[in-house]
Amino acid sequence: MAENFQDNLHCTDLVHYLPNHLAISLLNKKRWHLALVKINCSRALLSLLNEILAKHNKISMLPASARLLISIDLAISLLNKKRWHLAFVKINCSRALLSLLNEILAKHNKISMLPASASFLISIDQPREHTCCFSSVNQTILSKIVKEKNHDELFKLGGAKRIAVSLKTDANHGIDGATEDIFIRQKEFGSNTYSKPPTMGFLHFILEAFKDPTILILLACATLSLGFGIKENGPKEGWYDGGSIFVAVFLVISVSAISNFRQSRQFDKLSKVSNNILIEVVRNGRRQQMSIFDIVVGDIVCLKIGDQVPADGLFLDGHSLQVDESSMTGESDHVEIDRDRNPFLFSGTKVSNNILIEVVRNGRRQQISIFDIVVGDIVCLKIGDQVPADGLFLDGHSLQVDESSMTGMNTTWGEMMSTISRDSNEQTPLQSRLNKLTSSIGKVGLAVAFLVLVVLLVRFFTGNTTDENGNKEFNGFGKTKVDDVISGVLGIIAAAVTIVVVAIPEGLPLAVTLTLAYSMKRMMSDQAMVRRLSACETMGSATTICTDKTGTLTLNQMKTTKFWLGKECVEGKSYISIPTGVLELLHQGVGLNTTGSVYVSTASVFEFYGSPTEKAILSWAVLELNMDLEKVKRNCSIVHVEAFNSEKKRSGILMKKNEDDTIHAHWKGAAEMILAMCSHYYDLEGNVNHLNNFERMKFDQIIQGMAASSLRCIAFAYKQVLEVEHVIPSGRPKIQDHGLTLLGLVGLKDPCRPGVKKAVEDFQHAGVCVKMITGDNIFTAKAIATECGILRLNEEMDDGLVVEGVEFRNYTEEERMEKVDKICVMARSSPFDKLLMVQCLKKKGHVVAVTGDGTNDAPALKEADIGLSMGIQGTEVAKESSDIIILDDNFASLATVLRWGRCVYNNIQKFIQFQLTVNVAALTINFVAAVSAGEVPLTAVQLLWVNLIMDTLGALALATEKPTMELMGKPPVGRTEPLITNVMWRNLLAQALYQIVVLLTLQFKGESIFGVSEKVNDTLIFNTFVLCQVFNEFNARKLEKKNVFEGIHRNKLFIGIIGITIILQVVMVEFLKKFADTERLNWSQWGFCIGISAASWPIGWLIKCIPVPGKPIFSYVNWKLLRCI
Repeated sequence: MAENFQDNLHCTDLVHYLPNHLAISLLNKKRWHLALVKINCSRALLSLLNEILAKHNKISMLPASARLLISIDLAISLLNKKRWHLAFVKINCSRALLSLLNEILAKHNKISMLPASASFLISIDQPREHTCCFSSVNQTILSKIVKEKNHDELFKLGGAKRIAVSLKTDANHGIDGATEDIFIRQKEFGSNTYSKPPTMGFLHFILEAFKDPTILILLACATLSLGFGIKENGPKEGWYDGGSIFVAVFLVISVSAISNFRQSRQFDKLSKVSNNILIEVVRNGRRQQMSIFDIVVGDIVCLKIGDQVPADGLFLDGHSLQVDESSMTGESDHVEIDRDRNPFLFSGTKVSNNILIEVVRNGRRQQISIFDIVVGDIVCLKIGDQVPADGLFLDGHSLQVDESSMTGMNTTWGEMMSTISRDSNEQTPLQSRLNKLTSSIGKVGLAVAFLVLVVLLVRFFTGNTTDENGNKEFNGFGKTKVDDVISGVLGIIAAAVTIVVVAIPEGLPLAVTLTLAYSMKRMMSDQAMVRRLSACETMGSATTICTDKTGTLTLNQMKTTKFWLGKECVEGKSYISIPTGVLELLHQGVGLNTTGSVYVSTASVFEFYGSPTEKAILSWAVLELNMDLEKVKRNCSIVHVEAFNSEKKRSGILMKKNEDDTIHAHWKGAAEMILAMCSHYYDLEGNVNHLNNFERMKFDQIIQGMAASSLRCIAFAYKQVLEVEHVIPSGRPKIQDHGLTLLGLVGLKDPCRPGVKKAVEDFQHAGVCVKMITGDNIFTAKAIATECGILRLNEEMDDGLVVEGVEFRNYTEEERMEKVDKICVMARSSPFDKLLMVQCLKKKGHVVAVTGDGTNDAPALKEADIGLSMGIQGTEVAKESSDIIILDDNFASLATVLRWGRCVYNNIQKFIQFQLTVNVAALTINFVAAVSAGEVPLTAVQLLWVNLIMDTLGALALATEKPTMELMGKPPVGRTEPLITNVMWRNLLAQALYQIVVLLTLQFKGESIFGVSEKVNDTLIFNTFVLCQVFNEFNARKLEKKNVFEGIHRNKLFIGIIGITIILQVVMVEFLKKFADTERLNWSQWGFCIGISAASWPIGWLIKCIPVPGKPIFSYVNWKLLRCI
């Protein structure tokens, strides 16, 4: 029987795969997934049980009650036709079958033959005791060690490496990374997520809308009006006036709250995307990128400068690691991380750039961190070194510095950084213009409302106003009821407050928010993620773009195309002619002095990881020079590392050969920088030759030749040092950086992106100046700039179009301001040079956009009006300092961002023109009518309805226009251009004047012209006024073009809003007479209203034929003289 039972186990193949499904379902925490897994379990078990029973003639052992129970449950579930019910029935079936199977197997002593995988899967539904897979550590212990920086507890557990062993983490290959392993770790220690505060609900935005003081005043007036109306006329008739205002106010509030609520949800989605940071980890021996939320306890994370530490952890291995803990402590000090003194890393901190500076202390030269320099230190500077603090020149050709006057925040750089690192309250160009406009309109509106209030109150109390029956509303304080007086005054106050509501452009912020939110959503699909909403409109005003070269103008797909050994170019099969000794040194210099890595898959396919430059060099060394990276690492050990930084443009290592304990210093970096450190070079025969001035000039020509071919030139050099030379009194290893021997030069080709030249042309056509700022040498920079179209062919460098960073830095302030406009390319630039250029351009009135991807670009990104970071190559520090993230690192995407920015600005101008037309018309009509006739033609409810059309629906209609190519044919707006242009003044004044003439004519002569009652005449005024705004919305679509219908079929939202507005207006006039205080109109009256309103189209066409001056109209006014008067 045992053999037969074993034969039947083949039917459980499905069961072997179920633990993976189970782990996935638990990780996803979805009940339906877990239910489906258990349904599959029950099916597999039922099949297994049936075969066992059939082969052993034990079918009678299945209790009839069990069969009946399962059949009844299944029948019930099928009758209910609910998946969740079916799922639970199947789960119960699996339990019953499991119990029955265990009984059968126990009777036949076959329990050991049940597959382990099936046992694990099935037993998850039964309660079991919790068993920890990591016996010596748990979540509490690990949290305590890191958060409290508990060295004693860490020492008891054996340090970071012993903890890694306890967490089943291999120091070289990381964790296993299988699904079960991830599931167990997340179950034991939790996931790398945090609880978020509850999102704001719709009620929150409703309450926010109620905080508007004008809304509160209207509600108070509506409440009193409602009370007095019910008291006088009873509940049936008395609620109309007050209730109508209530309904109108709540309608305005609801539309505004819905808009803000939808925008809030959109920002939540954006936040999820921006917080999903990709981190490089090592799992199963391979470097791979994954979401920060997928990190688990035990993962080995590879950090580089600018990265965010994804979780609390311990330092395992590495060199020269410093982190910025300002996000945790509020202090800007950089904390050095090492295995012994401080191995603790905190989530959210950033890896900073640790620059080593050589100082003289106690008569000995030693290298210390730039952050450890104190006042009084003597600093030894060489070519390319960063000056660590403000100071005074002391002596010597080596440019020593003494008596440093200030450090840290007190230096020029420190002051500059401190002003940039703080969140600036500086307003964007459009924000400052909008604030001035809103303030001006609000003041005018308040003045008009106050005059109307005074005039109406005077006329009321002097007995010059009458009610519907023609009787005086006020006959004296003794003769008129108090209730009637209060009711009349409240009506006047409500009318005045409603004028304020219409006058104050509350829809302007809504229009800005809507158009920004809409453009932000569309820009996301165009590979641009907006982090700061106002950056959309600021980009539309940009006059200058300072862009990087690598990865932005180029593809950032490096490939080694040239190699020079000595003065000979080695290519193809010639690599076998490289002498063995030189080849070994090259293997060491490439394989050890790198931040990249090589992984060999099971199919013997090489996979390269790291930056594009590192990958290009590693692939060249492995595939062309036959380098075995693992062998190199086994034969050598690294003593010290000096990481690459953008100031010195080099990186170095100190390594020891294990076989003979000899020590070598290897350097890699920008070719001219490394060449300046060399005194000898290897030739193709393997001989070491002295590098005299003539030979040095030859190498300079080689470097310039490669650079002129758009190649990035990298040099390798080394020096064998005595063991006593690499240790200095402070104990910090020192890497020799002079008297080196040049090993070779490589040229890396990084082709331009396909659409870059067209994008540069688009920018230039749009009047935007493109400046390239790069760290490459001047010949490479000039070649790439010419290829991209930034420079034209045969433009000479002495024209001032191309400069080096050091040259620009050494200009006087006056020279920089004079030449900055002309500069198109800056080569060999530092982050300080980029920042300096941005500041100069802003001082000259430019609106500056800057691209950046490195940590050192953060100051320039923050200082610029628009900071644009790269989504692929950009560090987290750069992304957090930017306003917009270019997700594909493509310069052509910047043109899309510019087009959307201009569209935002243009849409806001359209809405302003539309709103100001309504404001001017409404204020003028109400003021003239109030002064002359003692009443306003539009009631509070009607004005609120106009406010709704103008503010909310108008904003929705005009704020969602898509960008057109014609926007790129206009010059940039800049900082000084007025928000309301002469074209806009021409359009809005013409339309407002037309509306005022028509409506005042109706106000004073309408009854006699049409032979209608006062109530019908007021309805005609209201209906004509609203329809005028509807037709004028079409005019507002095009500020300058005469054809206002162009492209209207592509904006379905605009057509929909126009249709909704017209339908609601018909309902207001024809069916809500009591609510809107209107009378029904006949067909001829409707035709008159539509005809008068439609006349705004030909008027708009004719007005656009009138030319306007380019100079802003208000620039002709002498404001100083007016103030004096």
